[in-house]
Amino acid sequence: MIRSLHALCITAVLAAPVPVMAQSLADTFVAAYENSNLLEQNRALLRAADEDVAIAVASMRPVLNFISGVEARAASGPAPMSITMSFNLSADVTLIDFGRGKLAKEAAKAQVLATRQALVNVEQQVLLDAVGAFMDVRTAIEAVALQQATVRVITRELSAARERFELGEVTRTDVSLAEARLAAARSQLAASEGDLAAAREGYKLVTGSYPGNLRQAPALPQTAASLQLAQDIARRTHPSILQAQFEVTAAEFNAERIEAQRHGSVTGNARLGRSFTNNGGDSTTASAGLTYARPIYQGGQIRALTRQAIARRDATRAGLHQTVAQVLQNVALAWANLDVTRARIAASRQQVAASQAAFEGTREEARLGARTTLDVLNAENDLLNARTTLLQAEAGLQTATYALLASMGLLTVDHLGLGITTYDPEAYYNAVKDAPALSAQGEALDRVLRALNRGE
Repeated sequence: MIRSLHALCITAVLAAPVPVMAQSLADTFVAAYENSNLLEQNRALLRAADEDVAIAVASMRPVLNFISGVEARAASGPAPMSITMSFNLSADVTLIDFGRGKLAKEAAKAQVLATRQALVNVEQQVLLDAVGAFMDVRTAIEAVALQQATVRVITRELSAARERFELGEVTRTDVSLAEARLAAARSQLAASEGDLAAAREGYKLVTGSYPGNLRQAPALPQTAASLQLAQDIARRTHPSILQAQFEVTAAEFNAERIEAQRHGSVTGNARLGRSFTNNGGDSTTASAGLTYARPIYQGGQIRALTRQAIARRDATRAGLHQTVAQVLQNVALAWANLDVTRARIAASRQQVAASQAAFEGTREEARLGARTTLDVLNAENDLLNARTTLLQAEAGLQTATYALLASMGLLTVDHLGLGITTYDPEAYYNAVKDAPALSAQGEALDRVLRALNRGE
């Protein structure tokens, strides 16, 4: 007796060995977060942005230089050549810059905050890729199981067709149809196995290792009660919007800084030198002074720089409005996609139930001679397609739900509650924000760098 595809699938699942340590979706999230080269790249970019704050702080500090030189002078007459060696210390400090240094520091701080939000955005993409990789492998495994069950079903149908042919109940054509369908099923099984191999490679790219035994997908995470609420959350929390806001702040500070250049600056300087000559004319010099300088004419450069900074500020403001619009649109698209996926699942379940009934009815009618072998094979193929569609829709529901979370700005390790140690952007920033050189701060920076290297 030919068994139904549904019964074979259930038997295969029940007979499968229970994995000792199966990987969950949360395990996949953790592996992707801890092994992402993309996250490491953007963390390094954030540390580079942190250094801009240190550079701005250092620009407001005194500059001490050591200068040494040798000078040879030849005079006409019997006097020998004079050789002078000098050693000098020079110190320069900007005393008044009309706020440019502070504005540069504030602009750098705002850019650091913007870069942190860019890192959060990358984290969201890494975790969303992890969901896709997990569901791709799960779907590919189940698709292979369905194709294997189909091969077994058609193999039995072929055996039954051959027996009925020997009894004269069917023609050779019926046997050939079953043989052709079995060859097609084996071909589809090979394609499904290829899809599984590709999905495993994609999983390794995202997480750093091949998947083991994957658990069933967990319950769907909570998102929002309505589209409007989801968009309100995105407006407040999405890292792209927050990044654009901080970039506007940085551009405003930079525009003010460029404008302040026309006021000039007051600098103080001190010099201490010692020179030695070969004829015994050694000397020591010391000097100190104040200088105020402001531009009078630079060919229109300052005005051009000011207009450029204002234009860039305006561009970032417009970019902020556009980012908000795009984020809200993405939330609406993700919400609609989730609704479509739910409807697709409901329809697919109805299709599977109807196809199952049609397959069983066609099979029984074929036994009574009212249906041909081709009818049975077509009904079996319809059932396979329906079950495959349902698998894809159920996987799509998981992906669509997490995509909605990402569009709201909530697909992060902290929000998901994965319970792992996350990258602390404050640690490096706090170590470098005061531009340490050789000091206790410098030692703290060394410890932070060693910790980062161990983490990497």
